[in-house]
Amino acid sequence: MQQKRLNLYTVNMKYIRNLHNQGDDRVFSVSPQAGKDTRPFIGIVVICDNKQYCIPLSSPKEKHNAMKNDIDFHKILDSDGKLIGVLDFNNMIPVREDILKEVDVKINSQDSQKTKHYKNLVIDQLNFCRQNQDVIVAKANKLYRIINKKNTSGQLKRRCLKWHKLEAILERFE
Repeated sequence: MQQKRLNLYTVNMKYIRNLHNQGDDRVFSVSPQAGKDTRPFIGIVVICDNKQYCIPLSSPKEKHNAMKNDIDFHKILDSDGKLIGVLDFNNMIPVREDILKEVDVKINSQDSQKTKHYKNLVIDQLNFCRQNQDVIVAKANKLYRIINKKNTSGQLKRRCLKWHKLEAILERFE
């Protein structure tokens, strides 16, 4: 499987719920019951060990300012060095083409100001990811290999989702 140029995708909501409910309750929820139904699971897709994984983009929070880039976390900065998002590698999920939908970031004249602002933000995030694609893909693969070693334990493994369990759910998902 060949790594493609990075794009932004949303992931099928039913699939996300299955991962959350059957695989690992730390998968970012998109549940209406949790008040998260207006927050789509949006991310970039990378190839790890010949499998597609979606690395979620998250909005920046105050705590992210003090954090350093690490093997399972990466800050997304705009051209001025301002924090505009983060990549949560530890929360990446296995995906396949039929459960992904590419995000349309083209600004249309009928878009509201709020929608235009959001699209400009995700365009900046996507540009950062594309400019740093080699680093992002390498980091995801390194983390995937470390976590999937049989003798890996510790804090890093506890922060990461249970990828083998999630991969099995993906295989059964229709």
